[in-house]
Amino acid sequence: MKKIKVGLGTCGISAGGELVYNKLSEEIKLRELEVELSETGCMGMCYEEALVEIEDDDQSYLYSKVTADKVNRILEDHVVNNNPVEEWLIRSSEITKEDTFIENQERIVLRNCGLINPSSIEDYIEEDGYKAIEKTLSEYTPEDVINIISESGLRGRGGGGFPTGLKWKLTYQSVSDKKYIICNADEGDPGAFMDRSILEGDPHSIIEGMMIGAYAIGADEAYIYVRAEYPLAIQRLRNAIAQAEEKGFIGNNIFGSDFSIKINIKEGAGAFVCGEETALIASIEGKRGVPRLRPPFPAVKGLWDKPTNINNVETYANVPWILLNGAEAYGSYGTEKSKGTKVFALAGKIKRSGLAEVPMGTTINQVVHEIGGGIKDGKEFKAVQMGGPSGGCIPASMGDLQIDYDELKKTGAIMGSGGLIVLDETTCMVDLAKYFLTFTQNESCGKCTFCRVGTKRMLEILERITEGEGKEGDIELLEDLGNKIIKGSLCGLGQSAPNPVLTTIKYYREEYEAHINNKKCPARNCPSLLTYTIFEENCKGCGLCIKHCPTDAITGEKKQPHEIDQVQCIKCGKCFEVCRLDAVEIN
Repeated sequence: MKKIKVGLGTCGISAGGELVYNKLSEEIKLRELEVELSETGCMGMCYEEALVEIEDDDQSYLYSKVTADKVNRILEDHVVNNNPVEEWLIRSSEITKEDTFIENQERIVLRNCGLINPSSIEDYIEEDGYKAIEKTLSEYTPEDVINIISESGLRGRGGGGFPTGLKWKLTYQSVSDKKYIICNADEGDPGAFMDRSILEGDPHSIIEGMMIGAYAIGADEAYIYVRAEYPLAIQRLRNAIAQAEEKGFIGNNIFGSDFSIKINIKEGAGAFVCGEETALIASIEGKRGVPRLRPPFPAVKGLWDKPTNINNVETYANVPWILLNGAEAYGSYGTEKSKGTKVFALAGKIKRSGLAEVPMGTTINQVVHEIGGGIKDGKEFKAVQMGGPSGGCIPASMGDLQIDYDELKKTGAIMGSGGLIVLDETTCMVDLAKYFLTFTQNESCGKCTFCRVGTKRMLEILERITEGEGKEGDIELLEDLGNKIIKGSLCGLGQSAPNPVLTTIKYYREEYEAHINNKKCPARNCPSLLTYTIFEENCKGCGLCIKHCPTDAITGEKKQPHEIDQVQCIKCGKCFEVCRLDAVEIN
């Protein structure tokens, strides 16, 4: 029997995948075809969605950009007549258009995403699901588990890269009648969607990883703190927990052992600061989500003042694989101090946006050019922004840099949770810094003066610069303020908020100087610093620019060169976009 899978992560649904699934279901019933239709999570190739995969006699055929009106032909030609529709195929045993996207990856965290039905615990069990916790409870003591995780070299994938085994050990050593384990699924970085895709595509792996962690530290209750803006992830998590409880994998005396676990879901209200672990804990307790001073650390005094361990989604997803395959197998990937793989969300000016999981130590150029397919529209690769608002920009000239925790830290950026935004020559680095600082300034909880006021003052300076009102000394003032905010802020949000500004100054100081000294934006991106003029020799007086100008700033007779009134021009760029004769110039 042929099996048809449709990618129905949030990305797939938004690309029309649900319409395709419904049409397939309807036609399969009408035609009375012996076909198994199922959903799956994100397959990683977000740039090719909606995706439909047909499995037939150990052969796999992946169709891209499928729409509902393509369904009948796929069913008729491929399913009924065994004649695959080659022009719509992106990958099969014979046709491999996207080899470089797939073959440069090592999928540990994403091992089941796009493979199994996330709503089926049976699918997860078929892929060795819950064998790791069974093995753990029957063969290992808590100390054994902590040693295995430590030996694997797994570091927290939430941004800081703290050794996971050491974090577990500290919580294990805390003496208490009650302990908690928490999964931080409050993914808030602009351009980041790794955790969401894992939760939607393989929720049981997170549950199993948390169970192993709970056993290791001595916890009997768990919380998954997931942002309410992820409704599909929440739905599939609730379903997975219910299925695991029904099977007896969650509850009391699991697999006949003394270990018991209860798992709760807490929906966050979307505050970026609640990604910080002490603010997250306060939110679960029903308090305002603001950070507190550390020490004491959560490992000693966390949720309801009890020892608590917190890791993020990707960290827990690694754990079952490590327990089944061994610390040495995991440590064979990556670099000396950054073991394993890392999932990145590729976004921005890149041809292939989506999810990619690569060994630590892979270079920026490999991710951008080999996996991501290079820059859109033939533009020049300028930089990558890594780590979101807490991260920084790394220029294209450093494209051979290995991606690991220590190498990235040297640049002034951080790994972060894994958002990787690719920038091209049209990106203004001053404007980019302003964008991220606007985000962090809005998301500041306000507890620290340095973060609350300091980011506001930095943002005001950046706004002045992009509006053509920058002045001598602004760059130095930004650097001074940024360094003071880093030193004086209480939590990671404030301590890292200046990073986008400081790294863009470090690598693109000349752009700041051009904005301030010359009142020009080299990337031609800041409207206040642009002047649109019409080059008379090229203008044939077609009138197209006049039709599209929203303020009637362009005048001229038919078949005669036109002019732009600089007072009325609002720098919208419409004339430049519609001109077919290259008559409009930007200065």
